[in-house]
Amino acid sequence: MGEKENLELAERVWSNWSSTDFTVLKDALADGCIQEWPQSGERIRGKENIIAISENYPGLPTTTVRRMTAGGNLVIGELTLDYGGKIYNGVSILEIAGGKIVHEIDYFAEPFEAPAWRAQWVERM
Repeated sequence: MGEKENLELAERVWSNWSSTDFTVLKDALADGCIQEWPQSGERIRGKENIIAISENYPGLPTTTVRRMTAGGNLVIGELTLDYGGKIYNGVSILEIAGGKIVHEIDYFAEPFEAPAWRAQWVERM
């Protein structure tokens, strides 16, 4: 698979993330996939465990893809995660081999108010 196919796989997974139908995710993950969440210090080993967490997650966020880019076997996604009005910014790094996600690392961050001292050097988004 090339970068185009990897991007398409990532898009299918992320655009379907808020659904309770995990068919797309089940099809996309390799059996031995590893998912990591550095903020909470958790590593999830195996497709079955990743699916079980997704199926039991209390209140999945609505996910909006802001940008995706691919290089080789990696796809990087910049995401906005809306947990019923509580917004988080996310970065997801997918490693894809043989048309399946073999490794995923997700970073989540709550927005915060920018300090006034640096306002003269920045542009507000």
